[in-house]
Amino acid sequence: MIRQIFILSLLIMMNACNKKLEEKKFTYPETRKSSQIDDYFGQKIADPYNWLENDTSAEVLKWVKAQNLVTNSYLESIPYRENIRKRLTELWNYPRYSVPFHASEKYFFLKNDGLQQQSVLYMMRGLNEKEEVLLDPNKFSTDGTVALTIIQPSPDGKYLAYGIASAGSDWNEIYIMDLESGKKLADKLEWIKFSGVAWYKDGFFYSRFDKPADGKEFSEKNKNHKVYYHKLGTTQTADVLIYKDIKNPYRTFSVDVTEDQRFLIVYGSESTNGNSVMYKNLEKNDKDFTVLESGFEFENSVIENIEDTLLMKTNNGAPNYKLVAINTSQKGDAPWRDIIPQKEFPLNTVVLMNNHLITGYIQDVVAKLYIYNLKGQLQSEIKLPGPGNLIGFNARKNDSIAFYGFTSFTFPSTIYQFNLKTLKSEVFKKSEINFDLSKYKTEQVFFTSKDGTQIPMFLTYRNDLVKNGKNPVLLYGYGGFNVNMMPVFSVSSLILLENGGIFAYCILRGGGEYGEKWHEAGMRENKQNVFNDFISAAEYLIKENFTSSEKIAIRGGSNGGLLVGACMTQRPDLFAVAIPEVGVLDMLKYHKFTIGGHWVDEYGSSDVQEEFKYLIKYSPLHNIKENIEYPATLVTTADHDDRVVPAHSFKFIATLQEKYKGNKPVMIRIEEKAGHGAGTPVSKTIDLNTDIWAFIFDNLNIKPIY
Repeated sequence: MIRQIFILSLLIMMNACNKKLEEKKFTYPETRKSSQIDDYFGQKIADPYNWLENDTSAEVLKWVKAQNLVTNSYLESIPYRENIRKRLTELWNYPRYSVPFHASEKYFFLKNDGLQQQSVLYMMRGLNEKEEVLLDPNKFSTDGTVALTIIQPSPDGKYLAYGIASAGSDWNEIYIMDLESGKKLADKLEWIKFSGVAWYKDGFFYSRFDKPADGKEFSEKNKNHKVYYHKLGTTQTADVLIYKDIKNPYRTFSVDVTEDQRFLIVYGSESTNGNSVMYKNLEKNDKDFTVLESGFEFENSVIENIEDTLLMKTNNGAPNYKLVAINTSQKGDAPWRDIIPQKEFPLNTVVLMNNHLITGYIQDVVAKLYIYNLKGQLQSEIKLPGPGNLIGFNARKNDSIAFYGFTSFTFPSTIYQFNLKTLKSEVFKKSEINFDLSKYKTEQVFFTSKDGTQIPMFLTYRNDLVKNGKNPVLLYGYGGFNVNMMPVFSVSSLILLENGGIFAYCILRGGGEYGEKWHEAGMRENKQNVFNDFISAAEYLIKENFTSSEKIAIRGGSNGGLLVGACMTQRPDLFAVAIPEVGVLDMLKYHKFTIGGHWVDEYGSSDVQEEFKYLIKYSPLHNIKENIEYPATLVTTADHDDRVVPAHSFKFIATLQEKYKGNKPVMIRIEEKAGHGAGTPVSKTIDLNTDIWAFIFDNLNIKPIY
């Protein structure tokens, strides 16, 4: 009898478990498959969801709505989702400032009171004068989706050129404000992307594309970038063409003018790494440009000039960068003279300030700040508050006062005023957050990747954390495009920290944290190193008993979305949750959309046979297999992302939903009136992070404290 009762109880429990599993199964929208097959050097590759690339078609819009309906239904069922939203809103509600800069006697900075959709531009008419609102982008639209982008005052402080972008798009419009009257001029410039403003006399230089075809504004491949000069008070049609390259239609150009308006500098680029540099001496009315660097092998940046000598930061012959002087008054090829030779660690930034060179270095992923004289001799170190990240260092060449920002994982961004004469820094603006950060600490660890390379990682967690193998972890990374992933204060990660979790911030190859060699070790045919580094990070955390594979979530955006997509398809057993955000997920076609062609130098191209061979091996879209238990996955993208078009995410999730047969949610969250991330309203940022944390907590079985 007892045995019968036990068997009956067991059967009841099994039925309950089976019922629970059945209840957790999800029904996804049916996604039509086309018969599209592409031929890559004799290898046939099916692309059945290619129709999702037409993201403005009625069929795709219907599919987007159906996908969001499934995702929202699931997220709404998570009982503590609204509590997470409430907590995130509380945490986000603190003042944040940008680093001030000035033109003539006027100082400018951005401030967000806390929950303002967009940061507001303030101006002071002197360093000790009162702050006044100059531009409030929250008034540009009712929903906060129009953002302020370019902010460039004229050197005399009379005018302000400013750019605005709508719904997260990279497309900008430029307007002009009279800073004395506060009135907007009639000038309006359109179809501007990847451009700044360089004032000269009664106008400015800028760069733009031709108008794209109607309906293709957010997907058409960008080409024919040109440099123009705009004179105040005229229409854009009257702008003077300064430079174009008809032989290379996919190159882009940026422009700068030295402070004394002596030199016009034009940079050319055909990828995200390496540039050409040429200049004109405007005082001498040079007819033609003089080329300083013709190729795209090296990264170059003209810092400023001292009379006819240009100071340029370059990694030509110096993988960790150096500062050189180029005397343009000499006939023929001007010789380059080292001012500050390369050091053991990368030179990140240089500012010419009152006959001194302020230099920022990255030493083991921690910012350092030093002062050199014009001969390149070290004078002193500017002590920063601790291990962390320098955010800007703004000064003009004759200033003795500068401003910079500093932040770290447990140190909200704080703005400092630096006096070159006294060598002292004092707090100018401090962000006070209602969160006891003293209960948390950050440690930097180094672990061994697959090929023996030592990889750094920052771990932030509660002081009383116990290494019991049960702690939830968010593992975050990027690893590409020479981008420096420095310590950063993340409001969003506080949700995890106060719920006993670990924020693991991994410094992967492909970035620039250890110079160009570190970057090269994670690009093109070496890209797999980046994924190996990330996988090794998770294995280290498990080995050291911080956590287990059932408690690891991975997250990354853009190139970091590629990272997450590649790692979840290569090692699905290692992670419980995957969050690929606005990711580059179709490595065979990425270069065919918008600015994607500029990433070929980083990734390689499927148009080249040898490069196709390594791209197909890790392309996330093409490595989803049947009968594999993948992590719970929430793909995120936005309908106005014209940098990494949403087709990447659409095709990836359609394929995953088709092939994955398990019970974990594999879903997509598609934001409306948003783009790649820049300019996203605070409310949308909170909404996104609410859903991501609710998804992570639900699938890591975390019961939050609220």
